[in-house]
Amino acid sequence: MKVLVLTGPESSGKSWLAGEIQARFGGVVVGEYVRHFIDEQRRDTCYADIAEIARGQLAWEDAARAAEPSLLILDTHLLSNMLWSHCLFGDCPDWLETELRARHYDQHLLLDPAGVPWFGDGQRCQPQLVERQAFHRACRDWLLRNGQPFSELSGNWSERRQAALAQVAALLGSADQHAGPGH
Repeated sequence: MKVLVLTGPESSGKSWLAGEIQARFGGVVVGEYVRHFIDEQRRDTCYADIAEIARGQLAWEDAARAAEPSLLILDTHLLSNMLWSHCLFGDCPDWLETELRARHYDQHLLLDPAGVPWFGDGQRCQPQLVERQAFHRACRDWLLRNGQPFSELSGNWSERRQAALAQVAALLGSADQHAGPGH
């Protein structure tokens, strides 16, 4: 099983690319638990919710891992939970980073916020590019500091899709390295 994580700031294409990758290569996509949590609770999150949201994300990830798909595509993981907790509340439960470091991920695709428009959806809160760029840097810094394998994706939607599909083809050892439209 190969485990791929899409990470980076909001509105950079993570969920969309997860679907594109699954459509091309199959596998199982694990979505963002926090979106489910907010829809269910019908309120903004508070610091007291962080641990519950993280446990929910881990439960979804663990259930998918237990099925042992050939490709597991994570629309997010605890890194986003940690960074959002620090961003919104100035703190984060210590166990999140410990748990994140203990898990194996084969590849992270880090999405740059520049080059694509921000779309508000009622849950997003960083319409300014400078805010999303700071989040992107925090993701990159954590991945580098912790020796995690990652590639950065940028450009317009088409360029991101092409780069993501090529990265996954390489990860899977697929002959389909071109990954252009219709392939």
